[in-house]
Amino acid sequence: MTDNQSDVVVVGAGPTGLTLAGDLAAAGLAVTVLDRRATESPLTRAFVVHARTLEQFDARGLADDLVATGSPIDRLRLFGGLRIDLGRLPSRFPYLLVTPQYQVERLLRRRAEALGARLVGGATVTGLTQDADGVEVTVRTEAGTGTRRASYAVGADGVHSVVRDALGLPFPGRAVVMSLMLADVRLARPPEAPLLANADGDAFAFLASYGDGWYRIFAWNRDNPQPDSAPVDLDEVRAVTRRSLGDDFGMHDPRWLSRFHSDERQVPTYRVGRVFLAGDAAHVHSPAGGQGMNTGIQDAVNLGWKLAATVHGWAPAGLLDSYQSERHPVGRAVVRGSGAIVRLALTRSRMRMAVRDVAGLAARRGPIADRIAGMLSGVGIAYPAGPGNHAPAGRRAADLPLADGGRLYEALRAGRFVLLGPPELESVAAAWSDRVTVATPAVPDHPTTLVRPDGYLAWAAGRHDSADPEPVRAALRTWCGAPDDVLAA
Repeated sequence: MTDNQSDVVVVGAGPTGLTLAGDLAAAGLAVTVLDRRATESPLTRAFVVHARTLEQFDARGLADDLVATGSPIDRLRLFGGLRIDLGRLPSRFPYLLVTPQYQVERLLRRRAEALGARLVGGATVTGLTQDADGVEVTVRTEAGTGTRRASYAVGADGVHSVVRDALGLPFPGRAVVMSLMLADVRLARPPEAPLLANADGDAFAFLASYGDGWYRIFAWNRDNPQPDSAPVDLDEVRAVTRRSLGDDFGMHDPRWLSRFHSDERQVPTYRVGRVFLAGDAAHVHSPAGGQGMNTGIQDAVNLGWKLAATVHGWAPAGLLDSYQSERHPVGRAVVRGSGAIVRLALTRSRMRMAVRDVAGLAARRGPIADRIAGMLSGVGIAYPAGPGNHAPAGRRAADLPLADGGRLYEALRAGRFVLLGPPELESVAAAWSDRVTVATPAVPDHPTTLVRPDGYLAWAAGRHDSADPEPVRAALRTWCGAPDDVLAA
């Protein structure tokens, strides 16, 4: 493996790393993924795919296949009076999908390899250095130790990230819940809903259906703290589940029993020179809300097109730095939000329980309920509009029907910007034809809009600009770099 050259080396073949590898390969980059696992794992920690992630899978032609593997859930009943109605989400996927992480990884792996990404299993990264021209990764395999050279590297190698350690970055935070028990089981009696959760301050249980006869259980017992290495007793999982949910549903035949602790941590910077961090290597938090895998995948979606633009030579100034400015605040919000959920669930204070339950009832309807659903699902996440821009720039682009009978997210499958506007914009955008697809909305009088490859609005015409080509050209120069004739010169 010595001195093999790639455009990008990705360390870690979980959902984050595989998403990034597929996007980079689709953009024509030479990408290598290094993963310490020699084979695919049939086990899973993550099992929830939220609406925004499903939209990103739709933009890659994977959503329908993934939905077929799991159970859609459009309403969540959590502790106390808290109910979250996902059926109101303004999305093609108004629900969360319960499906094992290995199903997500299989689809992403298949896509990445089909597009030309090189996946190397049994490859343990032991070090990393960088210089002005690239990054050198030291790798140990069965054949021995060697190096892999790349223009850029991304650490998607989880909470114990070797890449993060090699960069010398701190990972500040703390453990918030110790001795969480995890089990995949069969049930003799199906529950009333495919997802249940409840807590009484001293015990907590969460149950979700995979849709194939298996169920995931999280259980926590304040009275029996154990180290992560301690074996899990199914009888204790049964007892905690009965205490929290009122029934153990006759759970039996566990295929996986494990114990872990939940941390809240975030690295201060997602970029050091030519090296980036994504997913659990950059942020970890409570499993409450099921946002971990989703946040990592969306890190990858944000970073991929920016790295591709840089390697291809047309990235506007500061584009790579926007990965930090856009995704770090999202990671911070997820850490804080999931932490708030778990603290409310596990509080022992009667006053806090009363406040929690009243707040849960208040949040069932109206704008508050929609905001909670939007943030949990990712549909409500937006990025700063940027200097000189105005709303709705930075917001998620809705999946509009197009005049040719398609949809916006189908047009995004090419991995390019999509310029939404009248057909005559083809001539305006011709100099950026390798980076921009022009599509006409089926919606009458829709304002001219530039949609980024990751499905967020880069620019929208003002009220008086829709018919003027000059603001469109300015937006294309700002976001899509110099036109072809300038690059060629």
